[in-house]
Amino acid sequence: MKILLTAFDPFGGESCNASAEILARLEAPAPGVQLVKQILPTQFVLGPQVLEEAIRLHRPDLLLMLGQAGGRPAVTFERVAINCMDARIPDNAGFQPREEAVVAGGPAAYFHTIPLADLVQHLRDRRLPAAISNTAGTFVCNALFYRARHYLESYLPGCRCDFVHIPYLEDQERPVDSPALSADICAATLQRALEYLCGSARLPEND
Repeated sequence: MKILLTAFDPFGGESCNASAEILARLEAPAPGVQLVKQILPTQFVLGPQVLEEAIRLHRPDLLLMLGQAGGRPAVTFERVAINCMDARIPDNAGFQPREEAVVAGGPAAYFHTIPLADLVQHLRDRRLPAAISNTAGTFVCNALFYRARHYLESYLPGCRCDFVHIPYLEDQERPVDSPALSADICAATLQRALEYLCGSARLPEND
């Protein structure tokens, strides 16, 4: 089995991105599982392009994309990506779309393809800070999630996929009173999620 994990570089003037910090801590969850890591640019255009090339190269059985969501109190697994880009701030290339489609003529939305509810319950039963989110926003995270699902539908439909948002880390600069978690807890939550997903019968290996 092969897992592709991605995270983003810093954006919005920040010096680090929580998703990249957690990505660096994750390990292959079981013997025989190959874990491939990729840092993506926080850009609407280039980020998905780099991801699609990684999918073509590695042909993963599972794709989990990590991003930062400052202000959230838990590691949140996204339910849906919508076909909309509406950026409050420019991306790292200076692009700031307003009310634009991620894929012109594409479906209104794509949903996750992992056992989401069972996974989150599994994590919460172990007192790990996990939750389901019903919005991935309208910035680069959502666009990447949508483009990934759109690409996989045509070229690698057996690959299971979801986007995961990481909150601010405790040692990260952040707005006053913004929730944060320790990097150890976030990494433990994702590591356990990988272990659970590797044991799921819903994750067949691709040819």
